This record gives sequence, structure tokens and C-alpha cells, in this order.
Amino acid sequence: MNAEAEIRLCRGIPEMETCVRMQKEVWNFSDYDLIPLRLFVVAEKIGGQVIGAFVGDTMVGFALSIPGTHGGHAYLHSHMLAVRPEYRNARIGQRIKLFQRQDALARGFELIEWTFDPLEIKNSHLNINRLGAIARRYVINQYGMSSSPLQGGLPTDRLVAEWWLRSRRVEELLKDAREPGFAAGTTIHVPAEIGQWKASPSTRPQAAEIQLRNREQFLKAFSKGLTVLGYDRDSAGNGTFLLGKWNENWSYTQEH
Repeated sequence: MNAEAEIRLCRGIPEMETCVRMQKEVWNFSDYDLIPLRLFVVAEKIGGQVIGAFVGDTMVGFALSIPGTHGGHAYLHSHMLAVRPEYRNARIGQRIKLFQRQDALARGFELIEWTFDPLEIKNSHLNINRLGAIARRYVINQYGMSSSPLQGGLPTDRLVAEWWLRSRRVEELLKDAREPGFAAGTTIHVPAEIGQWKASPSTRPQAAEIQLRNREQFLKAFSKGLTVLGYDRDSAGNGTFLLGKWNENWSYTQEH
């Protein structure tokens, strides 16, 4: 779909009910895993964000953020972002994130965080290379076992994306659309076949081996003070995280 989407804050409970329904469409969650309507309503009222992407009157994507604190500093945690399958590859997800940033800056926030599956190659590329987020925390089985088939029955291991909205890295990337240069000290690889391996019970053990191997590599690299700063995709679709020393000092906590 190439229709231009309008990105804006959601208005009223009916639009938030659409967000709830879209979770099933995108992730095929069981009712047990669904984020309920009440959280969307509360998020809007306490300083969070409920953002929708609309083509005409039809919602084609949404994002949910809730406020939190690190070391006494307020930030936004972007808990969920979804785009309907037929509207993917149109940069709607990226546009929703940029709207998040604009709204957050207007309200005095400097940091938005979210978690993402490091086995998802396209999403990792968006987060690191297109938005300029960094990662220096790895959480094992963040959400417990998921009912979503997209998880492939694997633990919900996640990287924590830190999007420092006023950092030089982010401002220069968004201004010039050029990925920042740095010296990569460590690389961590994700094979292009990982999605297929997760989807099939016969090859799922291979996906589990990659997850375990990469988990160990991330934890080791982060313990040495390295940060995910880049992401490469080759012509075969394989992904590679590039880790190095970040030359900016943005942080709200002593531990990462």
C-alpha cells in the first residue's frame, strides 16, 4: 500500500479500542497477552502517548508509550508499535517514531526507550540505523514466554533501545540521513534464515542456538562497556550488530 498516512494522537476511546484489536491482527496474541483498553486510556491521561497512523478514517498503525523515571529523570517507554501487514515497507513505523520524538521534545523529554528482539533483522536496522537509537542492555526473557507465533516459542530476550532525542548522534542522523561513523570493536551476527527457523518446529532448535550464542556475546560485550552503535545488512539479508565505544555521555543511570 502506498497511500499517504496521517500520523497524529489518537482521539477518544473508539480509536484506542482499534489499537487493542490491532494487537491480535499483528501479533496474534492470546487474550492473556493483550494490552487492555484501560492502559491506553490511562497512558494518555498520565503523560504517555497513544499515536495512530490513519489512511482516511482507517487506522493502519499505532504506538503506545508510558512515562517512567530513571534516577529521578522522566522519560517515555515506548511499549508497543504496530503496523498492519499490508501497510508495511512504507516507512509508517519510522514516521510514527519521528512523531513520538517531536511530541516528546515538545513536552520536555530527552529520552525514549523501548525493547526489541535482536533476532528481528529489519526492526534492528530501523532502530539503530534509521532512528539512531543505541543499545547497551540485554534482558533475558523480558516478558516471559509469549503466545505470539512470531516469537517462535523462544524466550523473549530483548535489547533495550535508548533514543537520546537531543544527542549529537540522533540530531545529525535525522538532519543528514547519514549513519554515524565509529570504530566497531565487536560484531554479533544474525542469519537471514532466522525468521524461517523460528516459524518451523523442525528448525526452531537452530534459532534457539543463535539466540543463546548471541545472548552470551551481548552480555559479554556490554560488561566491557561496549554499545550497539551500528547495524549492517548484506546482500543475502544477514544482519550484523556493530558495537563500539560511544563518544557521548547521555545517561540517567549508573548501570547499563
